[in-house]
Amino acid sequence: MQTFKETGLPEEILSAIGELGYETPTPIQSKTIPEILNYGNDLIALAQTGTGKTGAFGLPVIPQVKTEEKNVQALILCPTRELCLQITKDLQKYAKNYRDLYVTPVYGGTEIRTQIKALKRGSHIVVGTPGRMNDLINRKAIELGNVRWLILDEADEMLNMGFKDDIEAIMAQTPEWRQTLLFSATMPAEISRISKKYMQDPIEISVGTKNSGSENVEHHFYMVQAHDRYKALKRVVDVIPDVYGIIFCRTRQETKDIADKLMADGYNADALHGDLSQAQRDMVMHRFRKKHLQLLVATDVAARGIDVNDLTHVINYNLPDDIEAYIHRSGRTGRAGKNGVSVAIIHSREMHRIKAIEKLAKKKFERKMVPKSEEICEKQLFHFLDRVGKTELEEASPVNALLPSVYEKLAAMEKEDLIKQFVAAEFNRFMEYYKDAPDLNIYKEERGKRGERGERGGRGERGGRGDASFSRLFLNLGKTDKLTSGDVIGLINSNMRGVTVKVGKIELLRNFSFVEVDKEYEQEVIDKLNRSKLKGKKVNLEVASPKPSGRKERRRRN
Repeated sequence: MQTFKETGLPEEILSAIGELGYETPTPIQSKTIPEILNYGNDLIALAQTGTGKTGAFGLPVIPQVKTEEKNVQALILCPTRELCLQITKDLQKYAKNYRDLYVTPVYGGTEIRTQIKALKRGSHIVVGTPGRMNDLINRKAIELGNVRWLILDEADEMLNMGFKDDIEAIMAQTPEWRQTLLFSATMPAEISRISKKYMQDPIEISVGTKNSGSENVEHHFYMVQAHDRYKALKRVVDVIPDVYGIIFCRTRQETKDIADKLMADGYNADALHGDLSQAQRDMVMHRFRKKHLQLLVATDVAARGIDVNDLTHVINYNLPDDIEAYIHRSGRTGRAGKNGVSVAIIHSREMHRIKAIEKLAKKKFERKMVPKSEEICEKQLFHFLDRVGKTELEEASPVNALLPSVYEKLAAMEKEDLIKQFVAAEFNRFMEYYKDAPDLNIYKEERGKRGERGERGGRGERGGRGDASFSRLFLNLGKTDKLTSGDVIGLINSNMRGVTVKVGKIELLRNFSFVEVDKEYEQEVIDKLNRSKLKGKKVNLEVASPKPSGRKERRRRN
């Protein structure tokens, strides 16, 4: 097994990482460190999240920085504030024996003038998000003409988040003789295009297979009706008493809703989404890292930069629209040599998406049955008893003084009765909740009875105004935009390819409209249509407010 010393790193770095407890490089570090130390070709490194990518570029770059030159020599771009700060923190640890080397993080959501002052004092390595970096360039607050290393960390995610133009504008400010190091978990076509345009004969290093999932992660899925998804989530969580994981949702609103429901139902959970202030976000993450929270409910964007190595589970409350995003999600568990489980809760129409992920990630999903009440209660009971058995009672504990009275009070009870009462007192509420709980699983026979599309009908079928199977949505376009019912149906058809969505009543009003869609696909229709344009306008689709009774409907404006 190779050691860090064999990679060619100098003693100053070896001493620093030795104090951190690092002895042997990860596979991606073994392959990249010698290449970067030799300041050779540009490099494309493909590896999953949690495989030591910061060390892969940071350890060889730090000893090559010329600290006597007071200019930016290494620029690291990453998608989020959290990742920016995490990279900075790691680099500062690696560089502890280089006292004159300065690393500066720059990111949005905080005062830019403070960051400009830090840059003016001098910085050798700058870690930044693309948007803030472009702001600094436009203000002429940073000079990139001496950058020797341009590093794109989580490049695929930056592109997914819409930073393509920012990245290209930043790259144009750096010298052509720089060494460009691109680190990514997946290899989408856009990264290939950037590499051809901006990189010089790049060497490609891959740990594992392109776009593949981690070897340490098992992939499970549960199939339920869409309206049973939250009930299934609770059962999956309940059957894993020691769960410590992230629940991924598609939208901010869904993230808020699911987190609120979990907290109201007594779960140790909280949400992470874009509407939180930075102070709120930091507080949530602090509690999660300290394991004061068991479950973090988050969107893909909000979860970028989360650096937690011992997550047991990643739960996909909804599968991501982009299949490659699933690989990023699942890579949050099974890190640092530990095993993990990635769970997907799907409805009956999403099996084709599981197959597509299996093909891309080259991983087989195992179908699991949503736990029934007996299994959940048994798991929770034995988990509780294990905790009781492992509880240590110190001699100085105040409990000891109370034990004689406790023994006296319970002396009349037989051992078996005492155990029954003990279990009942702890679990009556839990068992009552799951008493007569229905089976949530969808079975193949049920799908076969109605066929692939059978009883639900096709697009264009109209439902009644009060049909409970429909969700009524507000659309920001109306007759003044020359909108027709055909336009609305066409918009749904073009954005929901491969899925049959039943459309109900369409009401075209002067400045806006209402459309009824199959309730099962409510959120998916909103998510996909809100990324589109119609009649030259950006579509805004949301769940409509309930109709006022007895008077003409009016949409309130905030």
